[in-house]
Amino acid sequence: MLNPRATNDDLTAKARIRNAAMDLFAQHGESRVSLRAVAAEAGVTLGLVQHHFKTKAGLRDAVDQLVGEYFHQAVHSVPGAGTPGEVAAARDQAVREMLRDNPAVVNYLRRAILEPEPAQLAFLERLVELVRSEVISLREAGLASTDRRESTQIVEILVRQLGELLLAPMIDSVWAMVDRTGTAPKPRVRMTVDE
Repeated sequence: MLNPRATNDDLTAKARIRNAAMDLFAQHGESRVSLRAVAAEAGVTLGLVQHHFKTKAGLRDAVDQLVGEYFHQAVHSVPGAGTPGEVAAARDQAVREMLRDNPAVVNYLRRAILEPEPAQLAFLERLVELVRSEVISLREAGLASTDRRESTQIVEILVRQLGELLLAPMIDSVWAMVDRTGTAPKPRVRMTVDE
């Protein structure tokens, strides 16, 4: 799968700035990161950040688009052949692999979804629209039920693809509380695909 982030050697200054912002927003939260800090992380001037993105909101929109592109590429790396359950399971696996390989995306998602600032609600709306467009195309291709409500399918996909990611810190904490010996293997939560 093509990495929408690429490497710093392959990137324009604009892309390096966007990537630095994603890393910093993921680590500290958007409200705790200044444009000056993003510029320093990207190795550019503050003026160049402002030239490309104008404001922090413009920079956040670019990061949101990048994270959306990660999901888009993961989902579209899976061929649409097979049963609806097979296609859904393969897409979920592609998303899991993308998230495993991109910790900054994981941390950005956790902050954006679990610690939302008012401006970040636009990111959640963008994610919902991405899933909605996928549900529509799956329905049109005969790979998703048209008997069930579209809204139910959207929520189920988001829970399947992001549930483990969002719940993992809580599960790890609970596991540490209940396994006083520290010897039992940690179970992983797996969301199943409903055909």
